[in-house]
Amino acid sequence: MDITPLYPRVIGLDVHQAKISACAIAEQADGTVTVEHREFGAFKRDRRALAEWAQAFGPMVVVMESTGVYWKSPYAALERAGIVAWVVNARHVKAVPGRKTDIADAQWLAILARAGLLRGSFIPPAELRHLRLISRQRQKLGGMLASEKNRLHKVLTDAGLRLNVLVSDLHGQAGRAMVKAIIADRPLAEILKPTGRLKASREELFEALQTDDLTAAHRFVLAEIMAHIEELEARLSRFETALLEGLAPWRSLLVLLQTLPGIDQIGAAMLLVEIGTDMAVFGSAERLASWVGICPGNHESAGKRKSGKTRKGNAWVRRLLCEFAQAAARSRCALKDKFTALTIRKGHKKSIVALAHKMLRIIYAMLKNHTHYQDRATDYEALIVQRNAPRWIKMLVKYGFITPATA
Repeated sequence: MDITPLYPRVIGLDVHQAKISACAIAEQADGTVTVEHREFGAFKRDRRALAEWAQAFGPMVVVMESTGVYWKSPYAALERAGIVAWVVNARHVKAVPGRKTDIADAQWLAILARAGLLRGSFIPPAELRHLRLISRQRQKLGGMLASEKNRLHKVLTDAGLRLNVLVSDLHGQAGRAMVKAIIADRPLAEILKPTGRLKASREELFEALQTDDLTAAHRFVLAEIMAHIEELEARLSRFETALLEGLAPWRSLLVLLQTLPGIDQIGAAMLLVEIGTDMAVFGSAERLASWVGICPGNHESAGKRKSGKTRKGNAWVRRLLCEFAQAAARSRCALKDKFTALTIRKGHKKSIVALAHKMLRIIYAMLKNHTHYQDRATDYEALIVQRNAPRWIKMLVKYGFITPATA
C-alpha cells in the first residue's frame, strides 16, 4: 500500500486467547521501512514483556481488534505503561480493500494504522471499566431473577393455582406472603389474612387458592424457586450498593440523568459506566447513537432507500435505553406523545427503538451541557408542588410556622 504515512512508527497486535502476535513498522530517517514480528504469551509476565518491548520501540500508536474480551488485559498493560493504544472495530478493518492473503493480521493492522485508515473505538477510563463489571453482572442477575419469577408463575399454574389472575404483582408484599403460606401448607384462613390492599374479594381469593392439585413435588420446587428469588434479590441489592459507591465522584451526573422520565438511579448508574462522562470523545449525538447501534441503518442505492435495520453496537446500552423508553412511554411527558404518534405508523417495537434513539440524543445534550431535562409538555416543578402542597401546609401549621388562618 503506497500511501504517505501519517504515523511513521506503529505496532499492530493480533490478540488470541493464548498468544499475542505483534508487528512493528517503523520508517527510518533515510526513508526505508523496517518490519519486525514478535510473539508473546497471554500471561501477566508476557503482557509486561509486551509493554516493555512496545515502550522501547516508541510507537505513535498501537492498534488491536476488539476480539471478545481478550483485548482487555493487553490494553490495560499498555495503558499502565503510558502507551497510546487503539481498539479498532473489526468491521472497519474488513471494509478496507487491498489486503494480500499472505499478510498476517497484525501486519495488516499496522499497515492500515500507519496510513491513517483506522480510528480507535471509545474505551472508558479504567475506573469506569472496573465498574462495568459490576453493572453488567447486575444486568445478568436481573435477567436471571425475571426468569425465576416467570418459572414460579408456571409452577403455580401447573398446580391449578390462579393467584396471578387476582393479584397484580405476585411478588409484592401480599402476593409473596400468600405464596409462602401455600408453600408452608398453612390453612386457607391463615393464608387469606389481610396483608395489604387487594382488589379481589376473599371469595375470589378462596377460589383461586384451592390446593387440591398441589403435590409435595410442587411445594418442593416452589420452595427452591422462592429461596433462589430471595437470594438473587439480596445479591442484586449488594451489586447496586457497590455500583453506587463506586460512582460517588459522579453523583451530580446521576442526579442529572434522573431528571429524564424513565430513568431511575440504578438505570442512570448503569448507563453512565457504559457511555462515560465526557461526551467530547464522541463528538456528536449521531456518533454516540451509531456507536450504541440504536440509530436507523443508512442503506441507500440509486436514490432508493433500502433496509433501515439498526447496526450492531453496544448491546448493554441498547437494552438499557429500550427499558428507559418503555418507562417513558407510560409517563406523563412529551416523550409519551412522541411514542403515541410513532406507534400509529411503526407499531410498538419500532416505536420503542425510535424513542430510545431520541432519549439517547437528549442524554448526550444533558451530559455535554450539564443541564437537566426540561419537558415542553409538563411543568414538573408545578406538578410536584400541586401534589405535595396540602401535606406541606399541614406540617407547617403543625409545627407553628404558619397559622391556620393564613393557611
